[in-house]
Amino acid sequence: MSEQIARVYVDADSCPVKNEIVSICQELNLSAVFVSSIAHHISVPEGFSHVTVDSDKEAADMYILNHTRRGDCCVTQDHALASILLPKGVNVLSPRGYVYREETIMQMLDARYFSQKERRGGGKTKGPKAFTEEDRSQFCYQFTTILSK
Repeated sequence: MSEQIARVYVDADSCPVKNEIVSICQELNLSAVFVSSIAHHISVPEGFSHVTVDSDKEAADMYILNHTRRGDCCVTQDHALASILLPKGVNVLSPRGYVYREETIMQMLDARYFSQKERRGGGKTKGPKAFTEEDRSQFCYQFTTILSK
């Protein structure tokens, strides 16, 4: 996207790159809003916002959905949230540095659906692999690239 990033929103409940987000936003003189449920206490440095929402399953997602606009950036691990934000023109990035794209999001949602269906039927599926320093580096690279556009 060629539009300047207006604001960064972070689905913060289980985000492993909060410190990196703060550092990169400070370098680029951008603000960020960290959204978490009341069940997760987080602190953010001065100059950053923290919004606490109900502990309902989708409360953070709904807040982010209702407040983002074209040109914003959202960091989330939630494929469903990403699939709703992409058509709004929001740049969406996972904490592992994966840039969500409209062309591939349906495949990701389908895979998630089939895994959930398998588990409901008593089957076992693989969980996510451990978060690595390579994931952290990839995130920093992609996040800086998106914010620098």
